[in-house]
Amino acid sequence: MSRTRRTSRTALLAALGLITATGATATVLGAATAGAAAPGCKVDYRITNQWNTGFGADVTVTNTGDPVASWTVEWSYAGNQQVTQGWNATITQSGTAVTAKNLSYNGALATGGSASFGFNGSHSGTNAVPATFKLNGVTCNTTTTPPTDPPTTPPTTPPTTPPAGSRADNPYTDAKVYVNPEWSAKAAAEPGGTKVANQPTGVWLDRIAAINGSATSMGLRAHLDEALKQKGSGELVVQLVVYNLPGRDCAALASNGELGPTEIGRYKTQYIDPIAAILADPKYAGLRIVTTVEIDSLPNLVTNVSGRPTATANCDVMKANGNYVTGVGYALNKLGSIANVYNYVDAGHHGWLGWDDNFGASAELFKQAATAEGSTVANVHGFIVNTANYSALKEDHFGIGDSVNGVSVRQSKWVDWNRYTDELSYAQAMRAKLVSLGFDAGLGMLIDTSRNGWGGTARPTAPGATTNVDTYVNGGRYDRRIHLGNWCNQAGAGLGERPQAAPAAGIDAYVWMKPPGESDGASKEIPNDEGKGFDRMCDPTYTGNARNGNSMSGALPDAPVSGQWFSAQFRELLKNAHPAL
Repeated sequence: MSRTRRTSRTALLAALGLITATGATATVLGAATAGAAAPGCKVDYRITNQWNTGFGADVTVTNTGDPVASWTVEWSYAGNQQVTQGWNATITQSGTAVTAKNLSYNGALATGGSASFGFNGSHSGTNAVPATFKLNGVTCNTTTTPPTDPPTTPPTTPPTTPPAGSRADNPYTDAKVYVNPEWSAKAAAEPGGTKVANQPTGVWLDRIAAINGSATSMGLRAHLDEALKQKGSGELVVQLVVYNLPGRDCAALASNGELGPTEIGRYKTQYIDPIAAILADPKYAGLRIVTTVEIDSLPNLVTNVSGRPTATANCDVMKANGNYVTGVGYALNKLGSIANVYNYVDAGHHGWLGWDDNFGASAELFKQAATAEGSTVANVHGFIVNTANYSALKEDHFGIGDSVNGVSVRQSKWVDWNRYTDELSYAQAMRAKLVSLGFDAGLGMLIDTSRNGWGGTARPTAPGATTNVDTYVNGGRYDRRIHLGNWCNQAGAGLGERPQAAPAAGIDAYVWMKPPGESDGASKEIPNDEGKGFDRMCDPTYTGNARNGNSMSGALPDAPVSGQWFSAQFRELLKNAHPAL
């Protein structure tokens, strides 16, 4: 699917070249200012294509003053120009005012040194030249060269894809995705596992030690180096799960983490900052790095706090101290400044946030976090749903508008007044809501399909009996969990749709972000050095709580600590895969 997207980290510095039209170059020379170093700039700007309401351009910026270690360029548009897609710069835009900053690898400009950028832009009416530019706060000379014979005929196919290695509207389009060799080896060692061992999965950075790795596990650099080998001459996506907030996952003890509720300083300096430093290494600039940011965090602040029957004291603490919002905002801002990083924020799943009192409140909270700690919504490339969960992708045998004997399916025990029946409808609706709140119109969604196939002999082939809404829904639903709130190592689950790019409207990709075969949590208390506790929802004998309607947990027995290999689960996922293997 072709979309346009304004992206702060890649587009707008190139737009400082909106000085003339095709075939001509415009030069902006800076004059020295008393009491300051002698800054100056020259801009060589070339339109590469132009059509009715769009254009493409290449820009070279040359520093004509003293050497600088970094640069910031500011200007304002006289019209409604917007850079819709670009590469090799970090930007913010508020109305007509634009600020463009260097990336990590192109900030230093010696006297006479230059950097080149490119972009696609949109406009209506005239494409007026900005009157004034500032380089590092000093106004540049506004002498320009007038255009000579600007083109008016659009190209046969207007450019919508940047050159290879630069910013992509959908990072998964026309790209391979990284296969984690550690997961692949475990999968291949299982009977029948070679059928899926070449599938791409997420790399979970769920503690500080995971960044550097160990003698027995790959660290972040090792994964990125391996990704460069897999990349070859084409494009390749690396999927990382950023997952180590203070007081992590306040409502599920199995996935608690190493940082206490108040350790936001450690989260920033010992976790996010080292990750950002590695991702910003120019060595990895040719990779498309997708980050899924802090799953299971923000939704807890809506559903599991005081005033709700599902409240927990830990979630009240995290809502009060604000460290979930602070941490997510900091991560988005820090990682979003890296040109080849694509941030996707966790948005729960329909069985968590699909109810009226959760849906809008969660979207508002997502925006709050996206604009915390100096971040902006432009640092969010998209959202991900169903991460490490089991909700069916698409329920074919019943819909939210169905009724039985005049009773809506929303009144069934399974749906329980939810607005959505599956992840695809939920993801598309959440996307529309987020765009209405100010996120980019080109926002993309990811759906984790690693364990939501629900195939095998228990998969229904037709709607249920129309005796009542419960027989109708329960007899036809693919999702065979005892209750929609069950989340730990679910019995009967199967591999879902294989990873694929742009499978549906608004969806950037189906992904296997949770590596199939990695446990959700231990069935009994197991001492460990990762801060992971024992949650009764992982105990197959547990009779439940308010979050799952006081139902049986549906968990498999004999499970190890979360993240560790669970052979029995993997074999069951293979057996119940849909589409079948």
